[in-house]
Amino acid sequence: MTVGKSENSSSDITGEENDVSSQKAESAAPYEKQGNHQANQHPEHNESPETVSHEEGVSAPGPDSTDSEARGGGAGDQSEDDIETLRAENDRLRDEFLRAHADAENARKRAQTEISNARRFALEGFAAELLNVRDSLDLARSVDLDGTEGVVERVVEGLELTLKQLDSAFERFAVFEISPEVGDKLDPESHQAMTLAPSTDVAPNHICQVIQKGYRLHDRLLRPARVIVAKAPEGEDGGEKSPSDA
Repeated sequence: MTVGKSENSSSDITGEENDVSSQKAESAAPYEKQGNHQANQHPEHNESPETVSHEEGVSAPGPDSTDSEARGGGAGDQSEDDIETLRAENDRLRDEFLRAHADAENARKRAQTEISNARRFALEGFAAELLNVRDSLDLARSVDLDGTEGVVERVVEGLELTLKQLDSAFERFAVFEISPEVGDKLDPESHQAMTLAPSTDVAPNHICQVIQKGYRLHDRLLRPARVIVAKAPEGEDGGEKSPSDA
Protein backbone atom coordinates (compact mmCIF):
# COMPACT_ATOMS: atom_id res chain seq x y z
CA MET A 1 0.00 0.00 0.00
CA THR A 2 1.04 3.51 -0.44
CA VAL A 3 0.92 4.31 3.28
CA GLY A 4 3.30 1.53 4.16
CA LYS A 5 5.76 2.73 1.61
CA SER A 6 5.72 6.25 3.02
CA GLU A 7 6.43 5.05 6.51
CA ASN A 8 9.33 2.95 5.30
CA SER A 9 10.81 5.87 3.43
CA SER A 10 10.51 8.13 6.50
CA SER A 11 12.29 5.58 8.65
CA ASP A 12 15.04 5.29 6.09
CA ILE A 13 15.53 9.06 6.03
CA THR A 14 15.66 9.24 9.82
CA GLY A 15 18.26 6.50 9.92
CA GLU A 16 20.41 8.26 7.40
CA GLU A 17 20.25 11.51 9.46
CA ASN A 18 21.29 9.62 12.58
CA ASP A 19 24.26 8.13 10.75
CA VAL A 20 25.36 11.59 9.55
CA SER A 21 25.11 13.07 13.07
CA SER A 22 27.14 10.25 14.57
CA GLN A 23 29.81 10.69 11.92
CA LYS A 24 30.01 14.45 12.65
CA ALA A 25 30.28 13.79 16.39
CA GLU A 26 33.07 11.29 15.87
CA SER A 27 34.96 13.67 13.62
CA ALA A 28 34.62 16.60 16.15
CA ALA A 29 35.67 14.56 19.18
CA PRO A 30 39.45 14.76 18.55
CA TYR A 31 39.28 18.53 18.14
CA GLU A 32 37.39 18.93 21.44
CA LYS A 33 39.98 16.83 23.24
CA GLN A 34 42.78 18.88 21.72
CA GLY A 35 41.04 22.12 22.79
CA ASN A 36 40.62 20.88 26.36
CA HIS A 37 44.26 19.85 26.48
CA GLN A 38 45.38 23.33 25.38
CA ALA A 39 43.06 24.96 27.89
CA ASN A 40 44.61 22.90 30.69
CA GLN A 41 48.13 23.91 29.61
CA HIS A 42 47.23 27.69 29.44
CA PRO A 43 44.60 28.33 32.09
CA GLU A 44 45.06 32.10 31.83
CA HIS A 45 43.51 32.00 28.40
CA ASN A 46 40.67 29.83 29.61
CA GLU A 47 38.63 32.64 31.17
CA SER A 48 35.28 33.94 30.25
CA PRO A 49 34.94 37.43 28.74
CA GLU A 50 32.94 38.57 31.77
CA THR A 51 35.74 37.51 34.17
CA VAL A 52 38.40 39.20 32.08
CA SER A 53 36.40 42.40 31.87
CA HIS A 54 35.85 42.38 35.64
CA GLU A 55 39.53 41.86 36.39
CA GLU A 56 40.52 44.57 33.95
CA GLY A 57 38.14 46.96 35.65
CA VAL A 58 39.68 46.23 39.08
CA SER A 59 43.39 45.89 38.34
CA ALA A 60 43.85 48.44 35.56
CA PRO A 61 42.46 51.88 36.59
CA GLY A 62 40.92 53.94 33.91
CA PRO A 63 42.04 57.39 32.76
CA ASP A 64 39.45 59.14 34.98
CA SER A 65 40.81 57.61 38.20
CA THR A 66 44.39 58.45 37.16
CA ASP A 67 43.45 62.09 36.49
CA SER A 68 41.65 62.41 39.84
CA GLU A 69 44.68 60.99 41.69
CA ALA A 70 46.96 63.37 39.80
CA ARG A 71 44.72 66.30 40.69
CA GLY A 72 44.63 65.21 44.33
CA GLY A 73 48.42 64.99 44.49
CA GLY A 74 48.78 68.38 42.80
CA ALA A 75 46.36 69.98 45.28
CA GLY A 76 48.35 68.59 48.20
CA ASP A 77 51.61 69.96 46.82
CA GLN A 78 49.97 73.35 46.20
CA SER A 79 48.64 73.46 49.78
CA GLU A 80 52.10 72.77 51.18
CA ASP A 81 53.56 75.50 48.97
CA ASP A 82 50.90 77.96 50.20
CA ILE A 83 51.66 77.10 53.82
CA GLU A 84 55.37 77.65 53.30
CA THR A 85 54.66 80.97 51.57
CA LEU A 86 52.45 82.11 54.44
CA ARG A 87 55.08 81.11 56.98
CA ALA A 88 57.74 83.07 55.15
CA GLU A 89 55.43 86.09 54.93
CA ASN A 90 54.65 85.81 58.64
CA ASP A 91 58.35 85.71 59.50
CA ARG A 92 59.01 88.74 57.31
CA LEU A 93 56.19 90.78 58.86
CA ARG A 94 57.27 89.80 62.38
CA ASP A 95 60.81 90.93 61.63
CA GLU A 96 59.55 94.25 60.26
CA PHE A 97 57.35 94.75 63.32
CA LEU A 98 60.24 94.11 65.71
CA ARG A 99 62.46 96.53 63.79
CA ALA A 100 59.76 99.23 63.76
CA HIS A 101 59.13 98.73 67.48
CA ALA A 102 62.84 99.02 68.23
CA ASP A 103 63.11 102.20 66.13
CA ALA A 104 60.11 103.74 67.88
CA GLU A 105 61.54 102.88 71.29
CA ASN A 106 64.90 104.40 70.39
CA ALA A 107 63.21 107.54 69.07
CA ARG A 108 61.19 107.85 72.28
CA LYS A 109 64.34 107.54 74.41
CA ARG A 110 66.17 110.10 72.29
CA ALA A 111 63.24 112.51 72.59
CA GLN A 112 63.18 112.11 76.37
CA THR A 113 66.91 112.75 76.55
CA GLU A 114 66.62 115.85 74.36
CA ILE A 115 63.71 117.21 76.42
CA SER A 116 65.63 116.63 79.63
CA ASN A 117 68.71 118.35 78.24
CA ALA A 118 66.60 121.25 76.94
CA ARG A 119 65.12 121.77 80.38
CA ARG A 120 68.47 121.56 82.12
CA PHE A 121 70.50 123.62 79.66
CA ALA A 122 67.88 125.98 78.23
CA LEU A 123 69.70 128.98 79.76
CA GLU A 124 73.16 127.84 78.71
CA GLY A 125 73.62 130.53 76.06
CA PHE A 126 72.06 133.25 78.19
CA ALA A 127 74.23 132.32 81.16
CA ALA A 128 77.34 132.43 78.96
CA GLU A 129 76.44 135.98 77.92
CA LEU A 130 75.98 137.03 81.54
CA LEU A 131 79.50 135.86 82.38
CA ASN A 132 80.93 138.91 80.57
CA VAL A 133 78.71 141.17 82.65
CA ARG A 134 79.89 139.50 85.82
CA ASP A 135 83.54 139.90 84.79
CA SER A 136 83.00 143.61 84.18
CA LEU A 137 81.39 144.05 87.60
CA ASP A 138 84.29 142.21 89.24
CA LEU A 139 86.75 144.57 87.57
CA ALA A 140 84.76 147.61 88.79
CA ARG A 141 84.75 146.29 92.33
CA SER A 142 88.48 145.68 92.35
CA VAL A 143 89.33 149.34 91.59
CA ASP A 144 91.21 151.11 94.43
CA LEU A 145 89.34 154.32 95.24
CA ASP A 146 91.95 155.74 97.63
CA GLY A 147 94.54 158.26 96.42
CA THR A 148 93.76 157.95 92.75
CA GLU A 149 92.51 160.77 90.59
CA GLY A 150 89.73 160.13 88.11
CA VAL A 151 88.63 156.90 89.76
CA VAL A 152 84.97 157.86 89.81
CA GLU A 153 85.00 158.70 86.13
CA ARG A 154 86.53 155.32 85.28
CA VAL A 155 84.01 153.48 87.45
CA VAL A 156 81.14 155.24 85.76
CA GLU A 157 82.61 154.44 82.37
CA GLY A 158 82.99 150.79 83.37
CA LEU A 159 79.37 150.65 84.53
CA GLU A 160 78.18 152.04 81.21
CA LEU A 161 80.14 149.38 79.34
CA THR A 162 78.69 146.71 81.61
CA LEU A 163 75.16 147.90 80.94
CA LYS A 164 75.83 147.82 77.20
CA GLN A 165 77.00 144.23 77.48
CA LEU A 166 73.89 143.31 79.44
CA ASP A 167 71.61 145.05 76.93
CA SER A 168 73.35 143.19 74.11
CA ALA A 169 72.72 139.87 75.87
CA PHE A 170 69.06 140.77 76.39
CA GLU A 171 68.65 141.71 72.75
CA ARG A 172 70.24 138.48 71.55
CA PHE A 173 67.78 136.41 73.57
CA ALA A 174 64.72 138.57 72.76
CA VAL A 175 64.43 140.10 76.22
CA PHE A 176 62.84 143.51 75.74
CA GLU A 177 62.68 146.34 78.25
CA ILE A 178 59.38 147.90 79.32
CA SER A 179 60.22 151.48 80.24
CA PRO A 180 57.14 153.76 80.42
CA GLU A 181 57.45 157.50 80.43
CA VAL A 182 55.83 159.94 82.82
CA GLY A 183 52.46 160.94 81.44
CA ASP A 184 51.82 157.58 79.68
CA LYS A 185 48.43 156.04 80.25
CA LEU A 186 48.35 153.09 82.62
CA ASP A 187 48.38 149.76 80.75
CA PRO A 188 47.25 146.91 83.04
CA GLU A 189 48.87 144.32 80.75
CA SER A 190 52.36 145.86 81.08
CA HIS A 191 52.21 148.12 84.13
CA GLN A 192 51.61 147.46 87.79
CA ALA A 193 50.25 150.40 89.83
CA MET A 194 51.92 150.42 93.22
CA THR A 195 50.01 153.39 94.61
CA LEU A 196 48.06 156.50 93.71
CA ALA A 197 49.48 160.00 94.11
CA PRO A 198 47.67 163.32 93.66
CA SER A 199 49.16 165.35 90.86
CA THR A 200 48.29 168.59 89.14
CA ASP A 201 50.78 168.04 86.33
CA VAL A 202 49.63 164.57 85.20
CA ALA A 203 46.12 163.58 84.30
CA PRO A 204 44.39 161.04 86.52
CA ASN A 205 44.99 157.36 85.65
CA HIS A 206 48.30 158.25 84.02
CA ILE A 207 51.83 157.43 85.17
CA CYS A 208 53.44 160.09 87.26
CA GLN A 209 56.53 158.11 88.37
CA VAL A 210 58.39 154.92 87.31
CA ILE A 211 59.69 152.86 90.23
CA GLN A 212 61.09 149.86 88.34
CA LYS A 213 61.30 148.90 84.69
CA GLY A 214 59.62 145.82 83.34
CA TYR A 215 60.80 143.17 80.89
CA ARG A 216 59.22 140.93 78.27
CA LEU A 217 60.53 137.69 76.72
CA HIS A 218 59.25 137.65 73.15
CA ASP A 219 55.50 138.17 73.72
CA ARG A 220 55.47 136.87 77.30
CA LEU A 221 55.58 139.25 80.22
CA LEU A 222 58.48 138.53 82.56
CA ARG A 223 57.86 141.40 84.94
CA PRO A 224 55.53 144.39 84.69
CA ALA A 225 56.83 147.89 85.10
CA ARG A 226 56.09 149.15 88.58
CA VAL A 227 54.69 152.67 88.54
CA ILE A 228 52.84 155.30 90.55
CA VAL A 229 49.57 156.48 89.04
CA ALA A 230 48.35 160.05 89.33
CA LYS A 231 45.00 161.03 90.70
CA ALA A 232 43.17 164.33 90.97
CA PRO A 233 44.11 166.46 94.00
CA GLU A 234 41.68 166.60 96.88
CA GLY A 235 38.96 169.27 96.59
CA GLU A 236 39.10 169.32 92.80
CA ASP A 237 36.72 166.37 92.38
CA GLY A 238 33.28 167.75 91.62
CA GLY A 239 34.54 171.31 91.87
CA GLU A 240 34.62 171.32 95.68
CA LYS A 241 37.27 173.43 97.40
CA SER A 242 39.66 172.13 99.98
CA PRO A 243 39.28 173.22 103.61
CA SER A 244 42.45 175.35 103.44
CA ASP A 245 41.02 177.36 100.55
CA ALA A 246 37.80 177.96 102.53
